Amino acid sequence: MKISIISFVPGTYSLRRIRQAALDRKHSVKVLEAFQLSLECAREGRRILLRGKPLPPCDAVIPRFGAASDAIGQAFVRHFEECGTFSLNSSRSIAMARDKLLTMQLLNGQGIDTPASAFVLSAQDIAPAIERLGGPPVIIKVIEGTQGIGVMLAESVKGAEAIFETMQVNRQHVILQKFITESKGKDIRAFVVGGKVVAAMRRSARNGEFRSNFHRGGQVEKVILEPAYETAAIRAAEIMGLSVAGVDILESNDGPKIMELNSSPGLEGIEGATNVNVARAIIEFIEKTVVLQAS
Repeated sequence: MKISIISFVPGTYSLRRIRQAALDRKHSVKVLEAFQLSLECAREGRRILLRGKPLPPCDAVIPRFGAASDAIGQAFVRHFEECGTFSLNSSRSIAMARDKLLTMQLLNGQGIDTPASAFVLSAQDIAPAIERLGGPPVIIKVIEGTQGIGVMLAESVKGAEAIFETMQVNRQHVILQKFITESKGKDIRAFVVGGKVVAAMRRSARNGEFRSNFHRGGQVEKVILEPAYETAAIRAAEIMGLSVAGVDILESNDGPKIMELNSSPGLEGIEGATNVNVARAIIEFIEKTVVLQAS
């Protein structure tokens, strides 16, 4: 197969691993730096250009970009899709996953347990919303973010109001979430590929930090998921339309609570913790899917 990988930062661990896995499976791989791409729409049809030259057709495209560049990345993925190319995650599913509020709405509407959340637009609604969530502390998240960026802990109502007002000045909308005390500083990342959990790890925050993200210095260890956690992760990815997803789960006294989903999850932490070749699992899924679509 001919596989293209789109990235805004082409030298990452994850991209290198996916590229090598594809090469190991005897595929042709082209890494496309997004800033060198351009799109054209005309009566004659659509074209994708690399440094001004038409890009040859490929069988599959793998989007590799974070929430900060998702909006632009979606445009490229959408163009590939309109040209008939299979995308590992669709432009629509990427758009849904980058919106934390929409994620909560969709999952909750399908019976998936999530941390109790609230969305308000006025500072005067902060205190009543926090009271309904069970009181402080509360987690405050910008609607679009990744790797723990834009996630804050408010220890009091006043603190939450101050954060909210700061975010309003920066034109950032936020959601409030109940703080799950028993999971403080820990969560589970389940890596779903093609409707299966191929690897899972528990992430623990470093001292003085409540965010457990690997890229924020969190420690990781392999974990074998209980059936309820595995089912919740697979179902969440399915609801969001994601073929590949990093599903973040809180361990609460009431069972698994889905926190969010990442449509372009990093491989370094999960492969290091589990010794699972996640990159190969991704390429094997693409192989099976492209063959099925062609038949």
